Amino acid sequence: MKIITWNVNGLRAHLKKDAWAWPAGQNADAICYQEIKARPDQLTQAQMELFGDYDVAWNPAEKPGYSGVATFHRQPASDVALGFGEERFDVEGRVIQSSFKDFMLFNIYFPSGTSGRARVDYKLEFYESLLGYLMGLLKDGQKIVLCGDFNTAFTEMDLARPKDNEKNSGFLPEEREMLGRYFEAGLVDVFRQMNPDKVQYSWWTARSKSARENNIGWRIDYFLVSENLVGKVKNTTIHDDIQGSDHCPLSLELS
Repeated sequence: MKIITWNVNGLRAHLKKDAWAWPAGQNADAICYQEIKARPDQLTQAQMELFGDYDVAWNPAEKPGYSGVATFHRQPASDVALGFGEERFDVEGRVIQSSFKDFMLFNIYFPSGTSGRARVDYKLEFYESLLGYLMGLLKDGQKIVLCGDFNTAFTEMDLARPKDNEKNSGFLPEEREMLGRYFEAGLVDVFRQMNPDKVQYSWWTARSKSARENNIGWRIDYFLVSENLVGKVKNTTIHDDIQGSDHCPLSLELS
């Protein structure tokens, strides 16, 4: 099974760049988009027809033009759930759960804390609340794949300028500690496990036109796989040569 995750930073703008051509050509079984910033009724008929090979689960935010996730399934999932039962987080359209025969797939857009301390606190509370939900599933022996934009770089290897960002959201000690709790709970960062010394990024700020050109980036997009499913991981790749957003897509292949 092949899964793609991509923060598209606005689905309508993404589609106008013809960026759907890349995931459509990957023969993926599931495609997880974050930060879609749109409802399906805001797309044109031609845009909707692009997804013809897939069933689509939409979870837009209540706030227009903000957040939102969408998961594209080549084969229908046995069950799809929007959010995870916490209304103050679910209104922002940040989670889709898709159940398959052998595992559960979580498409997640974690909050950013860059707009101020209140949002850092909200982000940390989201992390903690979701982790509590996931730990219940793990305790029951559920196999899980988490993917999406986590909005946190974990180690100094995961961003180009760690010293310059120690006091910035995305690399704050408390954010990194919270992400570390996911690893402690038994969720494995499979890219880092398979590439322990590889420096590669998945996001580059759009505020600087040269950031991506000079590879001054962050690795904040992940696949986390439960320990009881790690043995099925064949490959995971950060496709940093693919354009279409300020993030690049990632892929995961399971046997």
